[in-house]
Amino acid sequence: MRWPTLIKQRWRSPFMRTLERGILLCLSAGLLCGGISAGKSGGAAEASKNQGGKIRTYYIAADEVPWDYVPEGMDGIAGTPFKSVGLFMDSSSPGAKPVAKPVPTSYVKALYREYTDDTFHALKPRSAEWEHLGFLGPLIRAEVGDTIRVVFRNNGHHPYSMHPHGVFYNKDAEGAPYDDGTSGADKADDAVPPGGTHEYTWQVPERAGPAPGDVNSVMWMYHSHTNEYRDPNTGLLGPILVTARGQSKPDGSPKGVDREFVVWFAQVHEEDSWYVEHNLPTIATDGAIPAPLTGTSTTVSYPHFVKFSINGFAHGSMPLRALTMRKGQHVRWYLFSGINDFDFHTPHWHGNTVIINQMRTDVTSMAPMQMVTADMVPDDPGIWLFHCHISFHNAEGMTARYVVTP
Repeated sequence: MRWPTLIKQRWRSPFMRTLERGILLCLSAGLLCGGISAGKSGGAAEASKNQGGKIRTYYIAADEVPWDYVPEGMDGIAGTPFKSVGLFMDSSSPGAKPVAKPVPTSYVKALYREYTDDTFHALKPRSAEWEHLGFLGPLIRAEVGDTIRVVFRNNGHHPYSMHPHGVFYNKDAEGAPYDDGTSGADKADDAVPPGGTHEYTWQVPERAGPAPGDVNSVMWMYHSHTNEYRDPNTGLLGPILVTARGQSKPDGSPKGVDREFVVWFAQVHEEDSWYVEHNLPTIATDGAIPAPLTGTSTTVSYPHFVKFSINGFAHGSMPLRALTMRKGQHVRWYLFSGINDFDFHTPHWHGNTVIINQMRTDVTSMAPMQMVTADMVPDDPGIWLFHCHISFHNAEGMTARYVVTP
């Protein structure tokens, strides 16, 4: 609005000029104060738009449990029993050839698990639809405008936390220890001690949901950030799925989508887990070595305790029933990668194609901790390979199979 419209120039008596100056000063002060306020708490103002959404409460604990990377003892790709062997230096004589020995596929890990209430007495069963999550933590769902409330219990023997990506949080719900100028209660979230409980509150503003040009849901992750390296290698990581405002079905899934899969391609270093002394008690002396390379090879290899897995399943051991869909369904894949030195991955679907960022493809690429959403309408029934196309990742077990039924 222009001021001549509000106070016509020809009627400006001394009183009116005084009144005009007063109005201008008041409005200017209001705009200035508003600007200063936005500068201090613009994020809070943005998050306040969430009022009216749902409060979605989850009871999640870090539990110490065994996990088998090849649970049925079968190489699902070869269709044969899996032979788990590692190579070790033979110290009996100089120049001796490496020795192959049987090694375990099961390791104690700390995993996020969902409970029914804040007593943490009863585990909430994981539905068959989400069996494919494997050792990932429970699925957290929200719609733009909602608030996520997580009551976290640490049942482990080390301090852990829950740090989310993408959503809005205050300093008492960040879950990451560093010098951020806070103290007291704002630090309680950084490292929940063994046996301790902390409540994390995360809001879901527009900037946590799909952007213009995105599909109607996106994925974020959460993970323990108390020790950023050891905690995820120990197993503490899970998914958050956020739908656009008004785009959720009653069960929280995005409208127009028939099936969803969350898939973590990860190089897991068990030697950097908090439980290395339990899982690999002789690691310091047993002389484990990488697989030998050919004379002309320039690739990379790792000792047996570095696991190349998909949601904690290696060598095609994810049950076929877990990645099953029907021809013609609208299937949404949420992909992300791990934290380690070679967690660059190229997921590839045999048999069918996907659309990523409005481009049709059957392979994508991810840098460490990157997240990708892919939509598929399968048209080719059968059992199909789904794997990392980086050759040594594929050879080391980063493989699965998915099923399209007629």
